[in-house]
Parts: sequence; C-alpha cells; structure tokens
Amino acid sequence: MKLFIYLLMVCLPTMLLGHEVKGTIYTEQNKPIPDVYIIHQASQNYALSNELGKFSLTNVAEGDTIYVSHIGYKSKTIVLSDLSQELNISLEEQQILIDEITIAPRLDAINLFSEIDVQVAPVSSSQEILTKVPGLVIGQHAGGGKAEQIFLRGFDIDHGTDIAISMDGMPVNMVSHAHGQGYADLHFLIPEVIDKIKFGKGSYYADKGNFATAGYVDFRTKDHLEESTIKIEGGQFHTFRLLGMLNLLDRKGHSAYVASEFITMDGPYDSPQNFNRINVMAKYTARLDNKDKISLLFSYFTSSWDASGQIPQRAVDAGLISRFGAIDDNEGGQTGRINAIIDYEKRINDNSFVKNTLTYSHYDFELYSNFTFFLEDSINGDEIKQKEIRNQVTMSSEYNNHFSIGKMTGLLKVGAGLRNDMSNDNELSRTLQRKTLLENIQLGDINETNFYGYIHAEFKLGKWLLNPGMRIDHFNFKYNDALAAEYDSQTAQKITVSPKLNILFNPTTNLQLYLKTGKGFHSNDTRVSVAQNGKKILPSSYGADIGVILKPIPKLLINVGFWQLFLEQEFVYVGDAGIVEPSGKTNRLGVDFGFRYQPVKWLVLDTDVNYAYARSTQDPKGENYIPLAPDLTLSGAISMDHEKGFFSAIKYRYLKDRPANEDNSIVAMGYLILDLNVGYRWKNLSFGFEINNLLNSNWNETQFATESRLKDEVEPVEEIHFTPGTPFFIKGNIKYSF
Repeated sequence: MKLFIYLLMVCLPTMLLGHEVKGTIYTEQNKPIPDVYIIHQASQNYALSNELGKFSLTNVAEGDTIYVSHIGYKSKTIVLSDLSQELNISLEEQQILIDEITIAPRLDAINLFSEIDVQVAPVSSSQEILTKVPGLVIGQHAGGGKAEQIFLRGFDIDHGTDIAISMDGMPVNMVSHAHGQGYADLHFLIPEVIDKIKFGKGSYYADKGNFATAGYVDFRTKDHLEESTIKIEGGQFHTFRLLGMLNLLDRKGHSAYVASEFITMDGPYDSPQNFNRINVMAKYTARLDNKDKISLLFSYFTSSWDASGQIPQRAVDAGLISRFGAIDDNEGGQTGRINAIIDYEKRINDNSFVKNTLTYSHYDFELYSNFTFFLEDSINGDEIKQKEIRNQVTMSSEYNNHFSIGKMTGLLKVGAGLRNDMSNDNELSRTLQRKTLLENIQLGDINETNFYGYIHAEFKLGKWLLNPGMRIDHFNFKYNDALAAEYDSQTAQKITVSPKLNILFNPTTNLQLYLKTGKGFHSNDTRVSVAQNGKKILPSSYGADIGVILKPIPKLLINVGFWQLFLEQEFVYVGDAGIVEPSGKTNRLGVDFGFRYQPVKWLVLDTDVNYAYARSTQDPKGENYIPLAPDLTLSGAISMDHEKGFFSAIKYRYLKDRPANEDNSIVAMGYLILDLNVGYRWKNLSFGFEINNLLNSNWNETQFATESRLKDEVEPVEEIHFTPGTPFFIKGNIKYSF
C-alpha cells in the first residue's frame, strides 16, 4: 500500500500535466530569439521563448505537433518525435507576412504594429524615428539641430516632458535641462542601426519611471549587420547626407560594426540654416560559451545650426517677411553628446538571467532664441542663451526568472538602479548677437540623483495573464546658485511609489483583450524642486487603457483602445520665456484605432487614428482648454515592396486645428501632408528618391500663441507665431551594399 501511494505521488504530476518538451530557438546566425510563440496544436497551450531563446511546453506527447511563430521569421510546424531530447529550432528571416502573425499573450503585443512598420518602411532620418510610434506626431521649430516637439495622447509634450525615451537602456530625456524639463534629443541615433522600437502608451510598466506618463519609447540597436553599406543622399536646399556602415566582425558568438553619418542642409529659409551633423557609432557584441552576453557601445555626435525661429503671422500678412523669412535670424546653436554603454547578461540557468547595464554620457548644449523680439528690451531685443555641460551616469541591474507551478507559468522581474545628472553652468542669459552677454537670469550647477527599484510579475494561467507591478523612486535634488550673494547648496528630496496592474485575455491566437492600469509621474526641474522645498515636485499620473487587438481575417491586424489619464500637474509652454512652467490638474479621455492590412505579399496598408479630449479640471468651462493639445491625429501609408526590385510608399499625416490658448480664442491651424518615396533594388545596388510635401501645401509645422513686439510697434500683440513646414522637397539617394 505504501509503495502504491509513493508511486501515485511520483506519477500524479506527470499524469496531470503530461510530458514536457524543452527547446531553444535561434536565428540562422545562431543568436537566440526572444518572444517566439510556440503553440501545441492539439490543446492550444502555448509558451513564449525567453531572452535566452529558451522555452518549455507541458502536457505534450510524442507525435504531437507544435507551431512556432515570430514576426519577421518563417513559421515552422514541428512533429515531436523524442521528448527526451531538447529541441534546437532555427528560424529563417523573411519579409513581413501579416497572415502568419499570431497575437501572443504579451503585455507589449501592441508592438506588433511598430514592428510591421519598421520592417515594411525602415526609418531613413532621425526626424522620422519617433513617428514609428502609432499616434505620435512631431514638429521642428528652431532649426534642424534642436530636439523635436512631440505630440501624443492629447499632450503637447514639448521636447519630452511626458514620454520616457531610451536607447539600449540609456535614458535620452534630460532632467533639469537648460531648455526644458525632459528634453530628449535623438539626433545622435543613426536610423539605420535601429533594430527594434518598443513602445507602450500610459504608465503601466514597472520598469519605466520618470516621464512615462503618456508613454515610453525604447530603441534597440542592432547587434550585428547583415552587410556593409555606403549610402549617399542629396537634394534641394543644399541637402547632403553620407552614410557608412561597416561590418567589422560577424562570426559565431562575436560581432562588431561601426556606422557613421555626415549631414548638411540649408533648408528652405531666406536665411540659410547652415546645418551640419556628424554621428559615429561602434558596437561589439559577444555571446560567451556559457551563453552569457556582453555588449559594448560607443557613439559620438556633434551638430551646429542657424535658425529663423518662430515668426509672427502679422509680419507675414503685412509683407514684412515671407513665410520663410525671419525677424531675428541670429537664432541657432550647437550641441554634442558622447555615449558609452556596457551591457552584460549573466545566464544563471535555462530559465533565469541577470541583466546589468552601465551608461555614461557627456553632453553639451548651447541654444540662442528670440521668441518675443523687442517686448522686454526695445533697444537690444529679447535674445536669450540657454547653455549647459552635463555628465550623466546610470547603473541598473535586473533579475529575470521564468517559472512554472503546475499549469501556471510566469515571469518575475526584480530591478534596481540609479541615475545621476551633473549639469554644470546651467545657464539662462540675455544676449545680443550671440556675442554680448547682457544679463544672467539663471546660472548654477545642478546635481540630481534618482534611486529606484521595481518588481514586475506575470502569472499565466490558461488564456489569462495577470501582471501586477510596483515601483519606488527616490530623488535627491541639489542646486548651487552662482548668482546668489553667498554660497548656498540648496537641496530637496522626494519619494514616490507607483503601483501597476494589467490583465490580458487571449481566447485565441487571433485575439487579445486587455485592461491596463497604473500610476506614473514626471519630475520637476531641480531649481523648482529646491525652491518648493520638495513639495509637489513629482506630479503623479493615474491612467487606464481597455482595448482589443485582433485579426478578424488572416491578412488584417486591428487595435482599438479606450483610455483615460489624469495628471496632477501639467507643464505648459511659455513662448515669451522659452521655458515650460507648471500649471494645474488635467484630465484626458481618448480612443486609439489602428490597422495593418496586407492584401498581397508586396502591399501593406496602415492607418492610425487617435482622438483625445483634454481639459484642465480647475478652470471654468470655456477657459479650460490645454494649449496646443491635439484632439485628432491621423497617419498612415500605402507601402509596396517587391523585395528584389521596385519599392514605394506614399505616407500621409493629419493634425486637426487645435486651441493655442486656454479659451480657444487663438487657434493653431491643422494640416494634411503627403510624402512619397520610390526606389529600385538591383543586385547590391539600390537607388531612389523621396518627396516631402508632395502637394506643396502651405502648412505650419509648429505654432504658439505668443505675445511679442516688433521694432516699430508701440504695443505688443498676442497671436500665432509659427515655424513654416517644409515646402515641396525632393532628394535622391543611392546605396551600395557589400
């Protein structure tokens, strides 16, 4: 009897769960592939490969069939013959086929849309990088070297206040920046080295902290190059770009490459932009014999430019200047960034690893602007200088463990890290002709440190996934004011806790229902934080998303989501000072809709429609509009690619009219712009051309309600000031790969 009970205890788990098959999934270059969907055909049970490419699938038997699928790779059907042997599955890359895509029970399944877009229409300029996020719109308003203005989910995010942006684990947003909080300049990133763009909307992700209120964007660079490339581009307005990408090493376990670009451009302006940029990046990746991975990245970036700035509508209407003219053409600046990233993944076993990342950035920035012309100083004008030199260090460590308990599988992530920013001589000054210093308004040294820790858990049971998470952040702010009569090191500290809870339901491989909730935050400038003695300096956001991702037919992928976001403190752009300042509480409601349709292999249609209702909650009705918050955006493309020959795409983007001030008495005009690119591949050579603003529309890329005074005016005027959008602009390119 005792023997029977013993045998029952030993055999019962196997009787209940069946046998187990384990395996590893690789590329043809022997690199592990994460997030591969492995489906047991008979029971529809599934598994996802982890970052090491490992997976395990229970309740299977010899003779059963599994289906292996991942976007951008040829799907495979495998009959299990010997469960005692671990499977080694190699997947072959292929052109995107939507009918082979399965909607995996992943928290970031929405990334399918950007993965399709990146592979169908690769990014060709740094200005395009962020627009691969569905619903995100950008605008440039001070020359090609300044970070773009960002719009997302009813936010005028300025240069990054409410969106967390990173590259290979290195934060791009600059805290307490000389120009604006969260300033995110991506121009150091060469677009052709981008491998993946991961994004998430809302503040629902425990590993994302400061600025991740409207969402986050995480860029991942390639570990290796398939081939070396030389590309030359040239076009109107003295535009020239030279790209070089050289594959230095690509053999089993080791890869290395270097990429560089040089850009010059004058732009369509009456005063030439004199823009130039140099980028250099090198990366080495090794997978060691014990499956550990180490990656080293170094990049160098420098840029300088002149700008015509934002011009008043009345000056154009009166014929004083053209749409591409300037009131003060002394605007412009220069900036540079040196980055170093060390990433080390330590394998513990087949189901767990630790990822460690160390980053360093040396950054310099100098910007000259004139928003109000002669409003404050009728003699010298209102030119200002914003300048800083920054050293930024980050360290992070994250433990990942994939586990199974009976029929339940899951993932546990526990992470911790710190970020320290030392911004020296952070300056705001009044200047003349970029040379004469008239007055220091702000000058001092900033030292800001953020310690954080988080826990992220996923519990998968049947068709359900439950994802609770928690994050804690501690900030230490320090400011030494160089303009103070006596030395005074001002400090402040603050802690914030951010809980998250997400629930997914995948009844089939063609459908996901999701509910995402969470609390997030964005920090205030250090100078504001110490002045307020640490009070109300980490405004919180509270949001929720409910939606569906589905494939109603094999060749069509759709996302529909409804969302809400409450923010304790808004940041509003102040045109006459060139800064952002805190405002009151706001609430936003919205709808996201997007689809990707591939009727035939060589044709993909995509559209994203995003609506947001954004209002201040503390102002009277009719005076509670949020300046420049977009309520309706539309973007999409029709892309054709015959793989070995002709390729083309026509893209469109629409931004509806929106209020430029709190009572909507001043309106920022919307626009509809069409772009076209056409090309042809022949052996190792490809050539083509791009046309921006195909219909040559008169449109304003950025607009602000600003009070200003021209030289001969007695009284100031508040009205729309704008940067004109690019007119019809054609450039050609030729690329050779070897």
